[in-house]
Amino acid sequence: MNPKWDEDQPIYRQLRDRVVAMILEGVLADGDALPSVRNVAAEYRLNPLTVLKGYQELVDEGLVEKKRGLGMFVNEGARTKLLKAERQRFLDKEWPRVLATIDRLGLNESDLLQSRESKNVAGGEND
Repeated sequence: MNPKWDEDQPIYRQLRDRVVAMILEGVLADGDALPSVRNVAAEYRLNPLTVLKGYQELVDEGLVEKKRGLGMFVNEGARTKLLKAERQRFLDKEWPRVLATIDRLGLNESDLLQSRESKNVAGGEND
């Protein structure tokens, strides 16, 4: 996790978002233990209650579960659930703005595909 915090959003929420990113990126898989509240608090110099609040949001969302005496663990299907929600959020919130920018700049499908292909070649990626 990145130790830099954004002043525009509560730290517990940023912590929650970082764990979500770790799940989406496959760093944390189904059944994996989250770093302990105590360890995260010590490593990032946070109040343990702040860490616990961020983790509790993940529990409330059904992404992780508490196992008394053992810690918190990623629930089965958490990544799938997150992907579905993130994709829908992108389509509802971000895509309309992206599409408006594409239209405003007069870009077409060919321009976008060419840009993607040149980035893949530059990055050494293959589709």
